[in-house]
Formats: sequence, structure tokens, C-alpha cells
Amino acid sequence: MKATLLQDSQLLYEPNYEPVPIESAIEVEVLQAGICETDLQLIQGYMGFAGVLGHEFVGIAKSGKYQGQRVAGEINCACGDCECCAQSLPNHCPNRTVIGILNHDGAFAERVWVPEENLHPIPDSVSDDQAVFVEPLAAAFQIPAQLDLSDFQNVIVLGDGRLGNLCAQVLQGYKKSPLVIGKHPEKLERLAKLGIDTELLSEVSETRFSDLVVDCTGSPSGLTTAYRLIKPRGTIVLKSTYAGDHSPNLAPIVIDELNLVGSRCGPFPMAIEALAASEIDVDRLVTSRFPIEESIKAFQVAQQKDQLKVILKVKDNDSDTE
Repeated sequence: MKATLLQDSQLLYEPNYEPVPIESAIEVEVLQAGICETDLQLIQGYMGFAGVLGHEFVGIAKSGKYQGQRVAGEINCACGDCECCAQSLPNHCPNRTVIGILNHDGAFAERVWVPEENLHPIPDSVSDDQAVFVEPLAAAFQIPAQLDLSDFQNVIVLGDGRLGNLCAQVLQGYKKSPLVIGKHPEKLERLAKLGIDTELLSEVSETRFSDLVVDCTGSPSGLTTAYRLIKPRGTIVLKSTYAGDHSPNLAPIVIDELNLVGSRCGPFPMAIEALAASEIDVDRLVTSRFPIEESIKAFQVAQQKDQLKVILKVKDNDSDTE
């Protein structure tokens, strides 16, 4: 099958990749998939991954209770037998594989194998383009799943990229009026058109004025910037992962008695419902699309500063509503 993979630390397009089906999982025929910041970090060595990339996808289930339906899939594939699984924490299962990230071939291919319990049907009102955003939008909804947002008055989202945009929209939906601080005027303009306040990082002069900062920068410098903006005893939510060993300065956490919250994967049902209700605008986040045969070029484009979401088209879907 056609696939895009990391092999010996090299990004490759393989037209005749031989997949290894997972007998206990559902085969999903991939329609399209999105390149995200994690994918860009993986090709730089994050997690030491080898195999087919891609974890933001929509496809057709080939068997099981969703057979013939469009589905999106949660990426953490748990063992079901450990203490974390028994405590309903499958995302933290120590024996899990992670689609396109850890010991599990991903969705930049014609087929991907996903446990049935990880699959969620996509309603007809959600287009293929929109469905690609279910996974990152669920990650944005993890913030209100972890925190009581009524405790916060001055909310900042650091980073104007893909995830920063989604987190800002989710927080806006919770009436938090976030301020998005970023480096790219054209990306901030997209947010401004949604009624979200924005400011260039280079123009921020005030310090220690926020009680909640969400770091979506994808950069080790994000935490340092958050230290500058957060009030004493404030909360910093970390949404960024990146390649390399970057030891942060932990002293401000102690000195200012800060709360540091790691935040990763989130609730798919909330993301799907929000998309179906047109509560989140993702259509204007798609900046480029390529057939899977041009995936190497797609990755090059995805690394450009003016890009948000680059989509790989794997298979035509006659029923696509985009």
C-alpha cells in the first residue's frame, strides 16, 4: 500500500509498503490525514519513532460495529489489563502503543489498524476536512476537562499555530475571552476574525497579568515566556512536546508557587459534537493539501511559517461534504 514513513531517521514515501495487520483491531481505509506539530517533531527524532507516521485522520471502517461508516480514532491503544486501564486511564497505560507515534503504524497510508473501542463515528454534517481536526480539537477540550475554568479571569494562549487556534476557540466557547499571543500577524488575523483578542509577542510589555497561560508554542521557550506572563500562584498548562533534551528552569515554579499542568489527549465526543454544531471553525485552518504521493513535499510545506494545517489526501470520498 502507499505509505509515508520514517525509516533510519529518514522521511520516505513508499508506494508498496507491506503493512502488518493487527488481528484484534479494525482495518480503516484512510480518506485523508493531517500533518501536525508532533509529526514535525517526530522527523527530528522525538520519541525515536520508526514506521508509518500520522495520527489525525478520517477513514472508513472495514468491519465491526461501524463498518462502512466514516470514523476518527483515538491514538492511545491500551492493553486493557494494567492498573491504569482498570482505573479508566487508558491514555496512560504503560503498555500502550500510540498510532503513528509509538510502536504502531499510523494513518499516512491507505490503511491503518485501530482498536474498535478507539473509533468514533463521524456524522454526515462534518466534512472530511473537519473530521481530520477531531484529534487535535479533542486535545484542546482536555483543558476544560482538567480544570475548572471558572477559577480563571485573565487567560492567555501562547502560540498562534494550529493547536493554539483550537485552544483559543474552545476557551472562547467557555466565555473566557482568551488573549492569543503569537509571532505571526497573518495567523493572529485569522483569530481576530473570530472575535478573539490577539497581540504580537514583540509588543507585549505587561508582565505577570494572567492567572492561566496555555503554552501551545511547540518550543522550549514557551515555558520561559509563560513565566513572564503568569501571576504568582497562577496555572500554566503545557500542550507542547518537542524533540531533544531541554532542561527547563524550575525555580519560578517554586518561587511564584505556580501550578504546572501537563495536558495531552482529550475527549473525542466533545470535539465531534462541537464540529457538528459548527461551534468551532476549522475550515480556515486548512492552508494546503497534497495527494499522499506528494507527502515529502507536503512535509516541507508544513514546516513553513505561514502554514497551519496541511492535509494529505489518501482516497477520494464521493460523499465528502467539503
